[in-house]
Amino acid sequence: MRDKVLEVLEGEFPEIDFLSSDELVDDGILDSLTLTGIIAALTMEFGITIPYEEIIEENFNSVDGMASMVERLMD
Repeated sequence: MRDKVLEVLEGEFPEIDFLSSDELVDDGILDSLTLTGIIAALTMEFGITIPYEEIIEENFNSVDGMASMVERLMD
């Protein structure tokens, strides 16, 4: 799942190095507009709905966090 999420992210946002940090939000690499785009991309790619309560730093600080969230929401 991690590889697929990374592929989606790199396809949508090629200018961002998603592997450069495990604190993408905290380090300011991802801003609110980018997060909105990531949510849309993951929603469309995996056919999931990301509820408001899942939009927290720990779910978006790393590719691993996003992959874990997607897996959890697909169940």
